[in-house]
Amino acid sequence: MKSKWLIVVLITISVAGLASFRTIERRVFRKNLFRRHQLVGDVYVVVDKSDYELKVYDADGWYATYPVVFGSKDLTDKYMEGDRRTPEGTFKVVSKRPHQKWHKMLMLDYPTQESWAKFNDRKAKGVIPQGAKIGGGIAIHGTWPHDDIVVDDFTNWTNGCVSLKNEDLDELDEILPVGSKVIIQR
Repeated sequence: MKSKWLIVVLITISVAGLASFRTIERRVFRKNLFRRHQLVGDVYVVVDKSDYELKVYDADGWYATYPVVFGSKDLTDKYMEGDRRTPEGTFKVVSKRPHQKWHKMLMLDYPTQESWAKFNDRKAKGVIPQGAKIGGGIAIHGTWPHDDIVVDDFTNWTNGCVSLKNEDLDELDEILPVGSKVIIQR
């Protein structure tokens, strides 16, 4: 009798494990399914922090979705340097470069005028210390080599950047030119 229960428990755990794997696969698989590979017009990105997704759009609409992770588990807007939060707002890709730790970096123009306005308002209201700094160096980048599992597991690990799998970053790097708009929202 005990062996039957053990088998039932093992089957239940296996099914639950496969179901969670399918969820990850479904998120990863949502690329280029219904569209041709050539993008039309301006390409832009919407990063949805609450869904852990980076979506690529062009003039024809949705093109691809990639799973992403961020800095802090607290998905609210960045307040100040060192809080490990990912800033919200509208940014632009200002440069692209290889990175020895995180594969590639698509640097964003944070802080923007909008970022400075929110930062100064929070300072004036006493939400953040008067001596706080706004920070900088926000990017879309990859993971450590062979460490894509952090994206699959939704492990927020950056200092405020957006991180995606290295192979997904390679695709994004090919289709997203410097100057492209990046909207980060919750």
